[in-house]
Amino acid sequence: MKRILWLLVFIPFLSNAQDSTRVDLRNPYATVYTHLYFLQEDSYEPSKSAKTILGFSEEMAIEKAIKLKKILDGKGLYVDFNKISTNPNYNDTIGYSASYKYLLFPQRMPDISVEKVNNNWYYSSETVSKIDKIYKEVFPWYVEELQKIVPASGHKKIFSIELWQWVGILVMLIFGYVLFLIAKKIAFLILKKIQHQITQKTNLELNKVLLKLAHPLSLLLVFSFFDKIFASFQFGLEINTWVFKVINIAIVVFWIYVFLKIVQVVMEIYKTYTAGTHGRLDDQLVPILNNFFTGLVMVIGVFRLLALVGVDTSTMLAGATIGGLAFALASQDTVKNLIGTIMIFLDKPFHIEDWIEAGEVVGTVEKVGFRSTSVRAADTSVYQIPNSKLSEIVINNKGLRLFRRYHTNLGLRYDTPPELIEAFVKGVREIIIAHPETRSDSYNVEFSGFGDSALLVMVNVYFKSLTWGIEQSSKHRLHIAIVKLAKDLGVDFAFPSTTVTIENFPEKKGLSPKYDTNMERINAVIAKTVSDFTSENPKE
Repeated sequence: MKRILWLLVFIPFLSNAQDSTRVDLRNPYATVYTHLYFLQEDSYEPSKSAKTILGFSEEMAIEKAIKLKKILDGKGLYVDFNKISTNPNYNDTIGYSASYKYLLFPQRMPDISVEKVNNNWYYSSETVSKIDKIYKEVFPWYVEELQKIVPASGHKKIFSIELWQWVGILVMLIFGYVLFLIAKKIAFLILKKIQHQITQKTNLELNKVLLKLAHPLSLLLVFSFFDKIFASFQFGLEINTWVFKVINIAIVVFWIYVFLKIVQVVMEIYKTYTAGTHGRLDDQLVPILNNFFTGLVMVIGVFRLLALVGVDTSTMLAGATIGGLAFALASQDTVKNLIGTIMIFLDKPFHIEDWIEAGEVVGTVEKVGFRSTSVRAADTSVYQIPNSKLSEIVINNKGLRLFRRYHTNLGLRYDTPPELIEAFVKGVREIIIAHPETRSDSYNVEFSGFGDSALLVMVNVYFKSLTWGIEQSSKHRLHIAIVKLAKDLGVDFAFPSTTVTIENFPEKKGLSPKYDTNMERINAVIAKTVSDFTSENPKE
């Protein structure tokens, strides 16, 4: 019984030892492991490694297998076997539905893949056909030439790095700095020319942003140069893995910075455009769009960085989708407000500084945000109206009126003679025509009826200015002129009262005022009142 137990314990170890010495092409993991294992120093059997290359003679297959290994080492592409599938029927990493294919490095080297042919896995025909091309890109022609001219002293090591490699790094850094200075100058001139063609004007603030944009663009060019040249120094897999990871992270960071500055440049150009438009609602859209695109760039950039450090972003996206659905269900009001904001900017029912009536709220629009709109009332208090509600209710936009209508009734005493009523109506009409802030072609001044305590004269006028303050000052001038007219004509305004009539009261005269209905005097009074009104300067 003990012998059987010991045998069961040793069987897995024996099988693993056997797997490490034979060619195994059953699944993606086995094929990649076979290729790399038989090209290691302690297990170097290139003929077995070449079995992963299909359709070539043994000599050609060995050459391509070795080149592929050098490509992986040169670009610092570390193979994490824990992430490679052991499923012999693995299918679809990038959308292939009709063939069995697995990509080793979908982000950094999508050209390298393995595929299933019959019952075995080999490096794909696309990969094999591109090996020579990729090898020449990673190790250009001058690499072998440099190796030939490097003297024996150049292979001396300082801190485990050969002397010629130190010299090569120094030359690369110097050339990169010179390239940075030249590229920065050229990039700024090109960006400035593009900006001038779009806006047709010089903007100093925008020039500062463009200069900041030229900086990361030139750095991108320099790090792309490092990415192309560093493999030529042949440092080995361990060093290359870290160096290329740093280079790729730096490139992504610079791209994030570039797109953030592009967003800033576009927003500055859009801000210049909106400054020339009539409405101010477009101006309010600038910060909203700026925040949206900035957040979008940051999210995409972070996911790209996570992918470079080995995080499975597809799993994160799946989790984010489920979590986002739950979050959306829990925050329906926020989503409604966001949709309401979009509808406001699309329909543009009002602009900034428009005077609106929205339900019970009456005031001037100050700001339109992601969630709500700020409306300042006449008493200077501020109402925050959710955009979801604002997009559904009826909005009376008084800011879109062509004129401001003013309607009132003037009450004259019942004992006012008809001649003075006619003269008063005529005088008010003349005042309205002479008023610089009223429409002289659209007004009504008529004796409209009989009230409980007064004879009613209807006044209906339209003020030209849509500004509330100017409207009030215009009303003031109109009212003062009417009061002066009534005083000069001898017309009294009525007020709620009760009249008791006594037919005979000894030695007492009636209390009714004496009215002067002389037409020459009346016309002179009207002319003088209108003349005085037109000669007055309106109060600022």
